[in-house]
Amino acid sequence: MPAVVVSASGDNTQYEGRTTIYVIVCVIIAAFGGLMFGYDIGISGGVTAMDDFLKKFFPVVYERKQHAHENNYCKYDNQFLQLFTSSLYLAALVASFVASRVCSKAGRKPTMQISSVFFLAGVVLTAGGLNIEMLIIGRILLGCGVGFANQAVPLFLSELAPAKIRGALNISFQLFITIGIFIANMVNYVASNIHPNGWRISLAIAGIPALMLCLGSLLICETPTSLIERNKIEEGKKVLRKIRGVENVDDEFDSIAYACEMARQVKDPFRKLMKPASRPPIVIAILLQVFQQFTGINAIMFYAPVLFQTVGSGSDAALLSAVITGIVNVLITVVSVYAVDKVGRRILLLEACVQMFISQSIIGVVLLKDLKTTGDNLGKRETTFVVILVCLFVMGFAWSWGPGGWLIPSETFPLETRTAGYAFAVSSNMLFTFVIAQAFLSMLCHMQAGIFFFFAAWIIVMGLFTWFLLPETKGVPVDSMVDRVWKQHWFWSSFMGTDESKADLKVV
Repeated sequence: MPAVVVSASGDNTQYEGRTTIYVIVCVIIAAFGGLMFGYDIGISGGVTAMDDFLKKFFPVVYERKQHAHENNYCKYDNQFLQLFTSSLYLAALVASFVASRVCSKAGRKPTMQISSVFFLAGVVLTAGGLNIEMLIIGRILLGCGVGFANQAVPLFLSELAPAKIRGALNISFQLFITIGIFIANMVNYVASNIHPNGWRISLAIAGIPALMLCLGSLLICETPTSLIERNKIEEGKKVLRKIRGVENVDDEFDSIAYACEMARQVKDPFRKLMKPASRPPIVIAILLQVFQQFTGINAIMFYAPVLFQTVGSGSDAALLSAVITGIVNVLITVVSVYAVDKVGRRILLLEACVQMFISQSIIGVVLLKDLKTTGDNLGKRETTFVVILVCLFVMGFAWSWGPGGWLIPSETFPLETRTAGYAFAVSSNMLFTFVIAQAFLSMLCHMQAGIFFFFAAWIIVMGLFTWFLLPETKGVPVDSMVDRVWKQHWFWSSFMGTDESKADLKVV
């Protein structure tokens, strides 16, 4: 191709293009990776609350659950029961690093296809499970699918989307996660009354979004960034024209080509991440994942039916309460699709910290005051109040830390460390999801109502972090973050050396 001069000045250029129907289709198909993840989050708690499932695989827990004077906080405390839920996330942690390499070498699209194959294999083993070993192996395969999908899909969405609506399109991943959780809650509500194999139906339906992603991915394109990064220059430019709906894409193409050239000069992106200039995005990416989990959201989403049974709802009522929180989660995430590119990331995160702190604290006070270790559960009025508070908590999370935890890391790394850096973000999320999933029921047993004050304290830390250390990234092109975000920040600018920035680069 002819020589072009590519500016790296990080100016405020708005690239030509429009949001095409093809981009919307690609976004919806890719977001089925989020539906897979969300369905699994929602299905686990409901299945582990089903008596048929417990009798077959966890008879000790089933017997404890039947006792009239059990410890209200400890009836589900069983490490193997928690391992059924958490083993997926440990596998996803490891898989995300493998997926990072696949994402760079083969592209975002093949990585999503591999994720769907892993997930389908896991569904076969879990839905057809005959013993604990089959369940755990199946969960590990599901975890590999989640690790590959969570690595590839947010990157795919960020690289495909125009900068002005990147937040909205990227949040489709989180939106589909919430839809998956809601569908899982509905399925659990129906399947819990199908004996003795309702739990198999719940687990088997997880294969539907995986199959949709597998087949749908045959229709979508690779991202221009991935193609150009792998020296498929003309194909990359052709795809860029297609997704932008205009012929003149030279400015955006030049920006991507410059970023790809810089990326090729980095032979070991993981070593590059250890350098001071990479510290701002890697620290923020990891901490966002840690904080996302320590809001307590997945503890509530994993075990919502269990939690509501703990405070006093019957089995069906507990599943119905989980359905209600699932509806709230979906509807408010739709709000975030609009708000994130209008209001900005920081404002939503800060407002949510206040809302989630108040909700968690009041839940803790109600349980501390009214739910005793043994004896009667909460009354109907108090239980309804707890469900309302959980919904308020979910609302705060759904328009902020839920989508923001995936959006911000996917848009802040330079191309040369993007897949490696995002692998750290995904693996951090999976590590702390594993920790919470494995520990929550035991923590609930030993800390009792104090568990909610524990999460509330973390929300204070999150708010301070956001106020002082998290910059706004609204409307900034992904390949201009260094110049327009990190080098302008009062704290992170001290890590950004000038030796690695170049005003211009000639690409032949």
